[in-house]
Amino acid sequence: MEGAAGTYNSRTAEEVFRDFRGRRAGMIKALTTEVDKFYQLCDPEKENLCLYGLPNETWEVNLPAEEVPPELPEPALGINFARDGMDEKDWLSLVAVHSDAWLLAVAFYFGARFGFDKEARRRLFNMINNLPTIYEVVTGTAKKQSKDKTPNSSGKSNKSSSKMQSRQAESKALKIPPPKEEDEESGEEDEEEDEEEHGNTLCGACGDNYANDEFWICCDVCERWFHGKCVRITPARAEHIKQYKCPGCSNKRARA
Repeated sequence: MEGAAGTYNSRTAEEVFRDFRGRRAGMIKALTTEVDKFYQLCDPEKENLCLYGLPNETWEVNLPAEEVPPELPEPALGINFARDGMDEKDWLSLVAVHSDAWLLAVAFYFGARFGFDKEARRRLFNMINNLPTIYEVVTGTAKKQSKDKTPNSSGKSNKSSSKMQSRQAESKALKIPPPKEEDEESGEEDEEEDEEEHGNTLCGACGDNYANDEFWICCDVCERWFHGKCVRITPARAEHIKQYKCPGCSNKRARA
């Protein structure tokens, strides 16, 4: 299959991880922000189709490679056949699980091909393991896990918790992540709380973590956060949106 493997010159664990991250980002787009296009391409009337993630953060649905053995491990075959026989959410979750398995297979194929030793393999796995799986991003499990991991330590007073809740309520109305307060006395404490609270927030499109120097917007339907750049929303445009619906929620309503 032309273009499925892409070009690669990976030699180190870090280079293989960059390849992994690019392919992962492309597949997440297919299953979230570009899910309507993905759904249409997976026509059950066509032959065995596969979802491929490419190193340049794009994706494609295509037939499996013709050469035997293939240049890279192949993803799950026939994902299109189950499309109309399952609930759409369950189908996307199934494709996400198989996509995670394929990404790991490709990464460790490179590891074997380039002769990684035990330390390089451990480093590669640790970098991969620090990212949420595609399944976790698609199903929203990653967001739930982040909430569960938020510590309720005794170091946080009721006053601090109340301030955090009020900032969250304000942020949803403004469509941007919670801002830092400008109180000189509690500035450092609030900064630590912001990092702790939102450091585990993940973009529903690319799956990357929250960064306070980037614009984010929250979907009012599924309540997932997105980088503005991932959903093509600018801060100026967000100010005029009364109720924001992410591409995934908009597409679901359109098909219904």
